[in-house]
Amino acid sequence: MPIIASANETKNYTPAPEGVHQAVCVDVIDLGMIKSAFVDDKGNEKWQHKVNVVWQIDETRDDGKRYQLYKRFTLSLHEKAALRHDLESWRGRAFTAEELAGFDVEKLIGANGLINVQHKKSADGTKTYANVVSVMPLIRGMPKLAPLDYARPEAAPVEPAAPAPEPEPETIDRELTDEDIPF
Repeated sequence: MPIIASANETKNYTPAPEGVHQAVCVDVIDLGMIKSAFVDDKGNEKWQHKVNVVWQIDETRDDGKRYQLYKRFTLSLHEKAALRHDLESWRGRAFTAEELAGFDVEKLIGANGLINVQHKKSADGTKTYANVVSVMPLIRGMPKLAPLDYARPEAAPVEPAAPAPEPEPETIDRELTDEDIPF
C-alpha cells in the first residue's frame, strides 16, 4: 500500500496548553541510533541511541482525547544526560550506583508526575510547539491519572538477515603490529 506525502497537506494543530499538568507516561519509544547534528573532535559524525518518552496530560483536546506530549532523550544515564536529570527530578531522588548500572526505561510506563509545558515558536513563526521542560513527582496524596485511549504502536517486524558468506582466507605476509589488534 503506498504512503503518499503532499506539500499541500496542512493540519490544524492545537498544542497542549502551557503550565504545569498532571501526566501519566503512556509509552517509551525506542528510536534506535540517530545521527546527531554534532560531530566529534575529529570531525566524525556522531550517532546516539534515542528514545521518546510519551505522556498524556489531564487536559483534553477539542475532539475529547487527551493531549499527548513527547520528549526525546539520548538513552544515557551519564551525570550530564538530560534523561538522568529529568528522571531524578521526576523520582525526587538520585539514582543509586546499582540503578545506574542498568535502568529499564520501560518502567516509566504508567508512572504519574507533573510536567511543565512551555510553548516555543518555529523559526519562521508559523507554528507553536508544546515542549516538556521539566518533570516532577506528584504531590503526596494526589490521585493518579490512568492512561486513556492509548494504543502502543507495534514495531515493524524485522526480517532476519541472510547469513554473510564465509570470507576467503587471507595470506598474511607481514608481521602483526599493535594496529592489527582490535582492542
